[in-house]
Order: sequence, then C-alpha cells, then structure tokens
Amino acid sequence: MTARYKKFLLILGLALAACVPQTPLPNLPPSLTPPAVLPSPAPTATLLSQPTAALNSPDLAASFPDPGQAAWQQIASGLNHPTAIAAAGDGLGRLFIVEQPGRIIIWQNGQLLPEPFLDIRNLVGSDGSEQGLLGLAFHPNFSRNGFFYVNFTDRGGDTHLTRYSRSAENPNRADPNSRLDLLKVAQPYANHNGGSLAFGPDGFLYAGLGDGGSGGDPLGNGQSLNTLLGKLLRLDVDSASPYAIPADNPSGSEIWAYGLRNPWKIAFDPLTGALFIGDVGQGDWEEVDYLPQAAAGGTNFGWSLMEGSHPFNGAPAADQTLPVAEYSHAEGCSITGGAVYRGAMPTWQGLYLFGDFCSGRIWGLIRQGETWQNRLLFQTEFNISAFGQDEAGELYLADYNTGDIFRLTPNP
Repeated sequence: MTARYKKFLLILGLALAACVPQTPLPNLPPSLTPPAVLPSPAPTATLLSQPTAALNSPDLAASFPDPGQAAWQQIASGLNHPTAIAAAGDGLGRLFIVEQPGRIIIWQNGQLLPEPFLDIRNLVGSDGSEQGLLGLAFHPNFSRNGFFYVNFTDRGGDTHLTRYSRSAENPNRADPNSRLDLLKVAQPYANHNGGSLAFGPDGFLYAGLGDGGSGGDPLGNGQSLNTLLGKLLRLDVDSASPYAIPADNPSGSEIWAYGLRNPWKIAFDPLTGALFIGDVGQGDWEEVDYLPQAAAGGTNFGWSLMEGSHPFNGAPAADQTLPVAEYSHAEGCSITGGAVYRGAMPTWQGLYLFGDFCSGRIWGLIRQGETWQNRLLFQTEFNISAFGQDEAGELYLADYNTGDIFRLTPNP
C-alpha cells in the first residue's frame, strides 16, 4: 500500500467519523458520574499571562495581513499523531505536544526531548479516530503549584478530565502517581469526543465536549441540559477538590454553553479574554463560534437545530447565537480551531487563524465594527489537527499525518 493511499484512507476515515452513525458502546448512557461538588464562592479574576508584544496591540485585527509576508516553518518532526500544542507559562520557553496514543512530549531549545513529560498510554484508548489523549491545559499558577490537566478517552471510550502534577525532582517530567480525576463522562459512541481544554481569564477551567457521536445527534444531546455532552463546561479547580461549580454557572451545573456538535478546539485570546470555538460540522458546514469575555453563561450555539447558520433538525431556537464564521464542505471537511496571534509580527496582531483538517486551508478572521470577515490566507498540504501558542504569543500547528510541527514565521 503506497504512502499516498494510506494518507487518503486516514483522511477518509476521519471525515466519515464526523458524520456517519457508529455502533453504540454497550451500557454507556450519556450521563455524568462526577465526584461530589459544592457551589463555589464568587470568583476572583485571575488574568492569564499576556505576551509582551500584545500589550500595545489592537484587541482584534480590523484588516488582513499580507500572507506573503509569513510562512510555516517546520521546527520538529516524528510525533505520533499530535492532537494539541500548549505552553506552560512558566518562563522556561517550552512547548508541550500531545500525542494521541497517550504521551506528552516537550520541545525545548529547538529539539524534542527524548523522555516524555507524561506517558499514560496504559490508560488511554485511541482505537477510534477521534479518541485518545486529546487536550492539555496548564494551571495559571503552574510555576508554583505544578498542576496541569488532560482530557482523554479510556479503554472503554469514556471521557476523563484529570489533573496531574509536575515532578518535584525534574521540571521536564510529570509525576504519574499524582493523578486526580475531576470527572468522567460516559460516551455512547466512539466519535465526537471534543477534547480541548483551556483556562479562561477568570481562572476557571473550560472543557469542550462533543454531542456523544453517531450522526445527526440521535440522542438530542446538543440541546439537552440534562447531559454534559454537546457542551462547554466551566469548572472551578481551586475552591474544592476535585472541583467546584462556579457560583455564576447557569442552573448550578458544570454547563457554561450548549448546542455544540464537536468542539474539537477552543482557545482564549490572551489579550482580550474572548473565547473562540471551532465546532466540527455534520455534512455541509464548519463553524467558528465566539464568546466575548463579558458574556454570561447559557449561550446556545444551536446544534442540532442548526448546522452553522443553516437549519438542520427543526426551527432555530429563539436564543440561539450564530457563528461568526463558517465554510462549506466544498472547502474542507473538518474545522480545527486555532488561536489569536499575539506574537512579534505587528500586522498579524489580533488575527484569529483557523484551518481545515482535510483540505489544509488556513483562514484568518477579523472584526470590522460588528462585522466579521474571514479570508483564505494559506493553502497547505497539512492535515491540521491542532494550533497552539508559545509564551510569546507565536503560533504553531501540528500535522496529524506526518507528525510535523510548524511555526508561523516572517519571510526574510
């Protein structure tokens, strides 16, 4: 079998997994089995660290940069199906790259370190194309407490949000015995697990969970507030162990927003605190959803009543929030949410970049007043599975198929 044919089969399998019904996992209702939690006191805001270059930059870009002024430079290779890229924010200049089978690898000083930061392949189930070790977020006070959080599916296909701690002896190693499970969510199907994790400017942990899988949301999870599937969760990991429910979460649950199909990647703008969500579509439309920092909880993004801004399964909800950008399956098949650029290139400041797994296209998204516009900036051959930022706000992406990592750099 040729390498090109293998790549075609991989892309086809992942694309079909996004919209084709799958066989349910046995005895796994789409319900939560959480530890006991208590409402937390009103939160004290904890601002994320801001790259120096971002402090004097516009909130969000009002014009598009010239894409010819930048290029994607390969910085690492040989990763095993990378699914996330994150920085610890502790000033050591490291990137942490998540591998789907269950390892986290450190890139530092221009090279991949030979020993993994974390290896939990014995816990992770990654047989399905959308299963595995999927998300990573470092606590805003990681430099002091050493806490980081992962999102993975286990051997039975269920989702786990879990905390680990940095090793006391070696900052480049995690303590595998420090595991603390926050919650476990049963998954009725093998696909649409979401997986992204991020800390917001309020210091709370946000997690994107898909609708449970199959195709067309057959269990109605997207619009149901009786399940965590198809939701954006918001957890207070500081006020109780393993977590507390923030006092201003709607209806006293973990749910912050709903109506999501498969929020594969979420990202906060480190300057404005706004949240961008790349929600993978069904058969026709891919979308970018947006929440400003001041948004209250309870936003309904519409799935499965709507796919993007288009009717899918019923009439639009009266309170639905439409996406700020979308593209059809004539241009791709599976969105990979990106990040707002806050690095050293001035004309790129405040630009949200996102891509497509199948087509390799990379778009920029800007806001002119209350109007959003997106434009194709790069046509690549990458199977884009993740974007990420370093401590200086520079942007990176991962090629799922080749295991290569690229950085957006200015052209000479």
